[in-house]
Amino acid sequence: MKTRTNGKKVAGIGDAAVQAKTGKNWSEWFSILDRAGAKKMGHREIVAVVHEEHGVGPWWRQMVAVAYEQDRGLRDKHEKPEGYQISRSKTFTLPASRLFKAWKDKRVRDRWLDNGPVVIRKATADKSLRITWSDTKTSVEVNFYPKGDAKTQVTVQHSKLADAKAAARMKTFWAAALGRLQEVLTA
Repeated sequence: MKTRTNGKKVAGIGDAAVQAKTGKNWSEWFSILDRAGAKKMGHREIVAVVHEEHGVGPWWRQMVAVAYEQDRGLRDKHEKPEGYQISRSKTFTLPASRLFKAWKDKRVRDRWLDNGPVVIRKATADKSLRITWSDTKTSVEVNFYPKGDAKTQVTVQHSKLADAKAAARMKTFWAAALGRLQEVLTA
């Protein structure tokens, strides 16, 4: 990612928005962090500079730190401290209860999700699932957001992926899997 100023966006957020919420635009933040030696700091240290020296709140201090790390080549897109993370979502014209069942019920899940066995660690009916993926190393979080009586957005977040290639592969995988889920439930 290249540093962009003059009203442009960094990490999908414009200068005006970051200025309104933090008191500084992207160029100013990147200069401050360069002067603080952030290129040689870990993520938590960068966050501490943004918070302790500039009083920025939790969400924005994380955003400033991640944008800086990406801009300076210290972190790839989708990279988190514990590995890479991607997300995919799809809106279905189905109630959340039906979608939740398609994830929770192994027989239904096996019809659209070809990945091998998964372990559901936590399930909150019609709201969310926490899953240990079939590789036993990565985690999947599934959230169901009702958008009326018969419409639901399903968001899948896959975390602890090993590298950018794995993240790209799983982003494609989840797009296809959600498409298969749609086909199975509307057949």
